[in-house]
Amino acid sequence: MIPKSQKEQKIPAETARIAKAAFPKGSIAIRVRDELGEIYEDEEFVEIYPSKGQPAASPAMLALVTVLQFMEGLTDRQAADAVRSRIDWKYALGMELSDAGFDFSILSEYRGRLIEGQAEEKLLNRLLQAFQARGLLKARSRQRTDSTYVLAAIRNLNRLELVGETLRNALNTLTLCIPDWVKSTVKSEWYERYGRRFDSMHHPTSGRARDELAQQIGEDGQYFLERIYAQDAPGGLSSISAVETLRQVWLQQYYVKHTGGESALKLRQIKDLPPSHKRIQSPYDIQAQYATHNDMDWIGYKVHITETCDEDASIHLITSSKTDLATQQDVEAPSAVHEALKQKGLLPSSHLVDAGYIGADVMVEAKQIYQIDLIGPATKSQDVSWQAREQTGFDASKFSINWEAKYVTCPRGKQSVKWVDNCKDRTNNATIHVAFARQDCQACPARLLCTRSKTEGRNMQLRPQPQYEALQHARAYQDTEAFKIAYRPRSGIEGTISQGVRAFQMRRTRYIGLAKTSLQNIAIAAAINLSRFSDYLCDHHPVHQRISPFATLAPAT
Repeated sequence: MIPKSQKEQKIPAETARIAKAAFPKGSIAIRVRDELGEIYEDEEFVEIYPSKGQPAASPAMLALVTVLQFMEGLTDRQAADAVRSRIDWKYALGMELSDAGFDFSILSEYRGRLIEGQAEEKLLNRLLQAFQARGLLKARSRQRTDSTYVLAAIRNLNRLELVGETLRNALNTLTLCIPDWVKSTVKSEWYERYGRRFDSMHHPTSGRARDELAQQIGEDGQYFLERIYAQDAPGGLSSISAVETLRQVWLQQYYVKHTGGESALKLRQIKDLPPSHKRIQSPYDIQAQYATHNDMDWIGYKVHITETCDEDASIHLITSSKTDLATQQDVEAPSAVHEALKQKGLLPSSHLVDAGYIGADVMVEAKQIYQIDLIGPATKSQDVSWQAREQTGFDASKFSINWEAKYVTCPRGKQSVKWVDNCKDRTNNATIHVAFARQDCQACPARLLCTRSKTEGRNMQLRPQPQYEALQHARAYQDTEAFKIAYRPRSGIEGTISQGVRAFQMRRTRYIGLAKTSLQNIAIAAAINLSRFSDYLCDHHPVHQRISPFATLAPAT
């Protein structure tokens, strides 16, 4: 149960006097309170608390503490100590100097309530509303988005460590639930084998010995699963998450080989493993995935940061923080980002993104549904045919299309004889199948520039008209000087990513699971906004580009 509603809480006189004396030039916490008042209100969090029970700490206060905590990179215990001992925090929270604060465990419980009630976005949204009220944020501004990786709070495990830790985790979890059943089920040698964590220091050094240990762990895990799913086993064991994780890891890492009426468990070859986006990397965070991008590979998640970037803006503010699984493609993010911005009333007029976010469907959706110009290089959406790839033949752009009559005319003037709607390509995108007559193509003097087939005419896969035209427009536009000018501000998002990583520890999650990692990144986004707002109040402007002393010696071009 949350405390009863109160109007704007005045700062106690003694707290205000000492805070102003201790911080004559102010601090971020003091400036925020002076300029924005109480950002959060208890009524906003009513749905995440029961209507009956012992009164809880003010959720509005805990919301601000959470943002301040991530602004300074504090642990829960350190944040609780700051509430108890720091004058500037007491001022921001409107607390008496004698207020002893709260136990640090309340912060973890509060985050759990936010996630369970799907209220974590309130940490950022309420702050954005305060900025809108001051005229620092407006709808239909220009915005930009980029992503960076987030490392999971787990060890990177090799395959031997993975299967060993997965079985050990199941044993530890069930021991806490039903120790007597576990004791009567396991074999005596398991205590030495699974009593301590698996790491390279305790592994056999030879490849053969390691293979034998992996085989032994597999057989132990299979035996344990058989006992769990036996009819005389206690009920409900199979529904425990650690048991389900054990079952999935064994399916992914082992298989049963049947030979001459006998069956044996075998470790899979690397080539037979499931793809990385389906494979569990650690039993302690089953949502953390292995991903690779350019020269970087990691296990964890990915966060997409969106911020305003109008040239005449006094301050650039983060409007959205969206955390995804590491293997999710960037092109899937704009739809969710645009919908979230629509709910906030902060849709941009133009949205600057890199090539990974550009796709035919997402450009059409952005324009038709949200009236947003999605601007970015369309290189990853280019025609993947050999003609376009080698730039020596007639790619799709060399053909003219009559959408109403449903035929295509080739560069030599021949018309297609086949047009099939509602087809699908290899990635399940909607396409149109177009084919030309065999006799026309075989007799054409430019055949080798168009098709290499010796038995068929030219075949083409076209996107539907809106998607096709959107791509053609994007490809043509990106070669113009107007595109270079419009797209130039996108590079500024790199500085925001750098700020989040270097000053706010964005690149490593503190928690386990996608939901908690998402909450952390939302709180970091709010913290960055508060930090930038404080700089704005102090008339501190970011340096757009730092030039090294040596670079200044370069002759002008």
